[in-house]
Amino acid sequence: MKHLKWTLALAASLVSGAASGEISDNVVRIGVLNDISGIFQDTNGMGSVEAARMAAEDFNGGAKNIKVEIVYADHQNKADVGNAIARKWLDVEGVDAIVDVPNSAVGLSINTLLRDSRMTFLASSTASSDLTGKACSPNTIQWVNDTWATGNTTAAAMVSRGGKDWYFLTVDFALGKGIEAEAQKYIEAHGGKVIGSSKHPLGTSDFASFLLQAQSSKAQVIGLANAGGDTINVVKQAAEFGIQQSGQKLVAFLLFINDVHGMGIKVAQGLQLMEAFYWDMNDDTRAFAKRFGARPGMNGKMPSGNQAGVYASTLAYLNAVAATGSDNAKDAVPEMKKFRGKDKLFGDTAMRQDGRVVHPMYLFEVKKPEESKYPYDYYKLVSTIPAEQAFRPLAEGGCELVK
Repeated sequence: MKHLKWTLALAASLVSGAASGEISDNVVRIGVLNDISGIFQDTNGMGSVEAARMAAEDFNGGAKNIKVEIVYADHQNKADVGNAIARKWLDVEGVDAIVDVPNSAVGLSINTLLRDSRMTFLASSTASSDLTGKACSPNTIQWVNDTWATGNTTAAAMVSRGGKDWYFLTVDFALGKGIEAEAQKYIEAHGGKVIGSSKHPLGTSDFASFLLQAQSSKAQVIGLANAGGDTINVVKQAAEFGIQQSGQKLVAFLLFINDVHGMGIKVAQGLQLMEAFYWDMNDDTRAFAKRFGARPGMNGKMPSGNQAGVYASTLAYLNAVAATGSDNAKDAVPEMKKFRGKDKLFGDTAMRQDGRVVHPMYLFEVKKPEESKYPYDYYKLVSTIPAEQAFRPLAEGGCELVK
């Protein structure tokens, strides 16, 4: 496994007593599974690994000398590759929890594999809302974005501001299709319409034909139901076509600060996007971002929402392990679901029965170059969607865990 490495994060062996009998191999191993070399390498990649290491360091043994190891691997955006890595971690290498996992096809595969196992799935980057709906699992906790939240909240924000007619550019796999479907339901239920949609393969470099179709549709809003390098390429090429200058609005359903930095603020200016986390929101997020940027290999980069989610979910899992004395999902996940309070990175937060972590979401607009005063000063806040409105109502997901 090319990218698999073991990193000793902390401390000595476990203290004697109940905890040593409950924590497998006397060590808690957390596997960061993501895209290290492809279109999600900036929003996830090694930044997610560093975020998990930060969580392990901040946990600091949980006052019980609990030993933590962080491992990582590259799923290459392939469900079979990701599944094989997870199975080896489960059956051979004693990994107790998997975190991150951008790419919904990979995430749904991991969710199925771990459902009846001892392992916890901290799905901080898997966006499919099925994870807390029809495919919900007692072993899974989902953080940050999902397709219901990004589809509904983004569509709601734009429709309320007059964006009734839409055209979608959608990546042709579970993530994009889920976002478009959720957004379309909201748009049509509130008097709008979807004029058209173009599907593109993951990793597309030339969007000219898709953008010409969107431009000729005369839709008020062009919704980008994709992520990572695909979104960056679309926005760059849309700027060359002068799409926003001609009056059509570009809206990104799943975009992160790293993407904006990659395309440049001059290109991204005016872009509307929904985020669960922004590094410059408050003193706590700024402190985390400063530490993150100083980590090995980060070179001053600011964390994405996904990377912040890796930190928050890893730390929450470790705290649950310390509280229960067990790294088994059957003990740790119910303990995690007790949490109601303020998370330093995500604000007012609660973990529901279906495994969905709810927190506020934010509609941002990318600043004009002259409005940006310092590095990564890219967003201005347009509106805040409270946690109880940002995510699918508990009763509507079809999760069998909801009673």
